[in-house]
Amino acid sequence: ADNPSVPASTNSRKTLSRDSCASAAKAWTACFIFMFPILSKCYLLVKLQLNQLNRFLTKRNGIDTHMRDLNKYVAELIGTFVLVFAGTGAIVVNDTFGSVSHVGIALTFGLVVTAMIYSIGEISGAHINPAVTIGFWIMRRLEGRQVLPYVVAQVIGAILASLTLRILFPDHANLGATLPSGPWWQSFVFEFLLTTILMFVILRVATGSKETGVMAGVAIGATVALEALFAGPVCGASMNPARSIAPALVSGTLQHLWIYLVATVGGAAFAVVLNRVVVSKS
Repeated sequence: ADNPSVPASTNSRKTLSRDSCASAAKAWTACFIFMFPILSKCYLLVKLQLNQLNRFLTKRNGIDTHMRDLNKYVAELIGTFVLVFAGTGAIVVNDTFGSVSHVGIALTFGLVVTAMIYSIGEISGAHINPAVTIGFWIMRRLEGRQVLPYVVAQVIGAILASLTLRILFPDHANLGATLPSGPWWQSFVFEFLLTTILMFVILRVATGSKETGVMAGVAIGATVALEALFAGPVCGASMNPARSIAPALVSGTLQHLWIYLVATVGGAAFAVVLNRVVVSKS
């Protein structure tokens, strides 16, 4: 029985309050039961859309990566074309007209290397030399998947340059091919040491696998010119397999080509060893 000391109005309010709470609980329960499947479907739909967006962005990033890689290979092709066209072109012009001189040839090689570093260094690293590309790979500054495309692009660019010179100077004998002036081993040792020096300088001034920086082009170009000045009359001062391959293939002077392939790559690899020794000691 109700407490007689409590007014009837108070008991009524308590009863109504309990009924209201029960009704609200039933309403919220019904709402949750009704809305749960809808909310679940909305969640799954949003999750599906996010997954599709993620796959699209991943695919797009992959495309962007391939495009950036392609830009690098095109830059290497152009850079090596300019190097071989200007460098061996200076030799051909000097042989034809006698107006460039040995000093002029050496400066041409050094200057064109400097120009290409400042032109394409930020794009591909301006290797323009398979030995340099292999050296960066051995140094673990370049991904292995990029080595072959780099080298292929460089060789193609060099061959196109030699073909252009063949069209312009159809009567020239060797199109500036690198040939030993003495015994083969003399040129082999020269090319090995010249490439070692060049690659060591590159590793010390390069940023990662890119020959970039305010003075990188000057340092590397000056090294090329210096070595061509004193070693050019002995071995041709190639330091670059692509530079030797192209005129040798186009002109058919292949008998000493192996020297300029083996010695240059070996010299670049040895420079990596020297660089690691210097860095570890310091």
